[in-house]
Amino acid sequence: MALARLDKTSTSGKVPTGYADEIVISDSTFRAHHRSYERNAEHPSKKRKRESRGDSSVLFGANAYKGPWARYEERRPDVAPEDANDVDAEDVEEVEEVSEYEEDALPSHSLVKPSKTGTAYGEDVTVKESSEFLGKQEFDYQGRSYMHVPQDLDLNLTGALPHYSELKNYHPKKLVHTWKHPSQGNKAHTRSITQTRFFPSSGHLLLSAGADGKVLLWDVYHDRDLLRSYTGHAKSVSDIDFTPDGTNFLSASYDRHIKAWDTETGKCTSRFNLPGTPHVLRVNPSSPTEFITGLSNKKILQFDTRVADGKPTQEYDHHLGPVNTLTFCDDSRRFISTSDDKSLRAWEYGIPVPIKFIAEPHMYPLVRASPHPSGKYVAFQSSDNQIVVYGSSDKFRQNRKKGFRGHNNAGYAIDVAISPDGGMIASGDSAGLVCFWDWKTCRMWHKIEASKEGAVVSVGWHPRESSKVVTGDVAGNLKYWD
Repeated sequence: MALARLDKTSTSGKVPTGYADEIVISDSTFRAHHRSYERNAEHPSKKRKRESRGDSSVLFGANAYKGPWARYEERRPDVAPEDANDVDAEDVEEVEEVSEYEEDALPSHSLVKPSKTGTAYGEDVTVKESSEFLGKQEFDYQGRSYMHVPQDLDLNLTGALPHYSELKNYHPKKLVHTWKHPSQGNKAHTRSITQTRFFPSSGHLLLSAGADGKVLLWDVYHDRDLLRSYTGHAKSVSDIDFTPDGTNFLSASYDRHIKAWDTETGKCTSRFNLPGTPHVLRVNPSSPTEFITGLSNKKILQFDTRVADGKPTQEYDHHLGPVNTLTFCDDSRRFISTSDDKSLRAWEYGIPVPIKFIAEPHMYPLVRASPHPSGKYVAFQSSDNQIVVYGSSDKFRQNRKKGFRGHNNAGYAIDVAISPDGGMIASGDSAGLVCFWDWKTCRMWHKIEASKEGAVVSVGWHPRESSKVVTGDVAGNLKYWD
């Protein structure tokens, strides 16, 4: 019988070391040694014990759930591990200290479920559409409604828009007007303004959408009153867009519906039920009856208002995250889409296969877009506090010479807008500012404090005025600057 003999050469850390020597002993001697070893008390484990994991249904208090983050139990530093079993329980109680934590003193209560009013990705909710005229006079003495372009101004609002090279824009310096809802005090909307749109070409009307689920139409000239309200969404309106002639507009909402409205009468002409929440909506400038929308379920759907059943006519599903922006380019033959998957894709309109895919390691989600009047570039609001520019012609690639910085937009989907002459670019700011840059030099020209109640999320240039800008903030304030 062979027996391994162990000679200790070190007691540091209680780790046995030495050498093994093979000797021959009888069976009775081996059994005697083995029984003697079994009679000796086992050495205590060196693994420290943890506190109780707690109850998963309790958030605060003594029995709060700790899970794998439970602390280690306190241990007497003056007692060696091998002598721990020899210490009396009374002695341990005298020396042991009970740890007290601030969170243990908090009352135990259940977590209140946060409200998802306005922006919840919930079930479809249908609201009956209605519209109300709120102006002073719906028709003038000649029977013309507010759709008629005013001609008693110093500025000519009729006719085709001049070429962008013939225009000259300047940054605004002062506040001209603040639009107010007659029944809501000093604000235009009860909640955040999500989007603003000037009437196409003339700009004599302004359309605003808010998180209160309403779309409002305002007069830009004369008395600048509230003209009409459009009610038909149960949750926040995410985007709006006019048709090229302005006679109709579309509204998209978190209630998973897109609705088409008659601008003059306020009648809802079409309804589209969606499989996801629409984040962006764009009408095709070359085909006013067709539009595309980007959804939270990573898809882009194409619709035609002439289709009776309201089903999509095309589906683009290559994105890996919610779609944020859609921008038509190349005379509406193509469009560019961006998503939370930190990518940019270019498409041929009507063909569900991307012709260009850009996804660089340094890219951040692009949350808002604005095309340049020349049609060669598109400016995107990036989530890393800068505005980046991409080409929108044959080569869809980033123009690294153009980058606009100096504002803060992280955490918000803040709008970006390029002036009609293409010489300036404007953007909101999370601190309530509106920033203006020169397009050629990329230097910041000016900052104005547009809001003291929160971030400015919507910015828009007047299509004909040289220095008129509209802004909307998260508190529901709608302001006009010159």
